Amino acid sequence: MAETGMGSHRDWLAQLESESRAKQQAFMDGIATKLGRPRVTSAPAHPFRGAPDFWNGFEWPLEERIERFTDNFKSVGGHVERLADMEAVKRFIAAKAVELKARYAVRQNQPELAAIGLEEAMPEVRFAVWNTDREEHWMARAAEADIGVMLVDHAAAYTGSLAVLSSKDTGRSVSLLPTVLIAVVPIERLHTRLGEILVPFDEAGREALPAGIHFISGPSRSADIENDLTIGVHGPGIVYALLVG
Repeated sequence: MAETGMGSHRDWLAQLESESRAKQQAFMDGIATKLGRPRVTSAPAHPFRGAPDFWNGFEWPLEERIERFTDNFKSVGGHVERLADMEAVKRFIAAKAVELKARYAVRQNQPELAAIGLEEAMPEVRFAVWNTDREEHWMARAAEADIGVMLVDHAAAYTGSLAVLSSKDTGRSVSLLPTVLIAVVPIERLHTRLGEILVPFDEAGREALPAGIHFISGPSRSADIENDLTIGVHGPGIVYALLVG
């Protein structure tokens, strides 16, 4: 009886699949008839893969990269500053903390940021360095921070995007949760196209990928509710990109 029941069930499923495929066939045939051409039954050929050669070779000179990135980043509500060196970065962040009356800040655990001595330059601000204390609740610390500071891994001028990689020393919460994000962009990391950033990850292979690759294009923007644009709902409402060098 069990075998009979199982066989009947399989027959019923096979019948349903057959009827479904017949309806699909009739539907596609109907579209082809309305278009006045035979129905396509084989996949189209794709002789090319990826971006064309002219795009792979496309690159702006440095000053144009800076100009285009600045225009694109500002067009979505971000702020861009051109600074000479990391000492200027320290002065900018310290002045911005005073302007914003910041009381708490968090930065990524990166040697370039450690070397400029932000903590010493801002004694009135309680500074935390990501993941330096295993007992700390780092997402909560980032969420209560007035300012988050990070050194970006890459930037793309064509889209006005910052690219940051997640690791144990560079948690994504630093860029997602503070009220204000200050992203330090060494000028040599500013590329023309996103492809220049993404292709090396593909070539490196799956095992070499970081925990996360995150792209930031200005402050958080959302229009999910009745197309009413709101800034800062899902992330920092103010974002500064500091182009250094």
